[in-house]
Amino acid sequence: MTVAIVKYNAGNIYSVDYALKRLGIDPLITADKEILQKADKVIFPGQGEATQTMQYLKVHRLDELIVGCKQPVLGICIGMQLLCRFSEEGNVDCLGVFDTPVLKFHPQKQENKIPHIGWNNLTNLKSDLYKGIPDGTFTYFVHSYYVPVNEHTIAETDYILNFSASMHKDNFYATQFHPEKSGSAGELILKNFLNL
Repeated sequence: MTVAIVKYNAGNIYSVDYALKRLGIDPLITADKEILQKADKVIFPGQGEATQTMQYLKVHRLDELIVGCKQPVLGICIGMQLLCRFSEEGNVDCLGVFDTPVLKFHPQKQENKIPHIGWNNLTNLKSDLYKGIPDGTFTYFVHSYYVPVNEHTIAETDYILNFSASMHKDNFYATQFHPEKSGSAGELILKNFLNL
């Protein structure tokens, strides 16, 4: 099985590489159009700022490439947010796979720290991505923007408000949390993605 990780101007790509290697997969980290199109699975991970990242994707024509993928694609963290229609981070139009906006957290009380960093539990799990993962499982989040619960939501979590921890539409899957940093549960989620 060929697994390609989209190489672009985002941080945290290599932790996904290490996580996949622990599962016995040697992924290709690449921006090569041909390799990405031929891969059995594509992972679009990262940490970064939406405006600069979208600009980079457009300049390198990775925006069209990602949206045009026919194989299973997994967006992680900013990867999930960029698969949405629009982000309040820089008020930028994104890739539009999921017809939903990305909104900024607004703290309701002093203990609501932004960015949201830490372990939160997943609820209302749907889809084969969560096969063998019990409701209430904790995963690791780092983000200042969130995706509201919508028709594509397959997992939710609660921090300040209830939001999408994960989404699925057609061949596109996405997690706001970092499966590669979420211990054995994250490992199983990645394994489930590889088995889709």
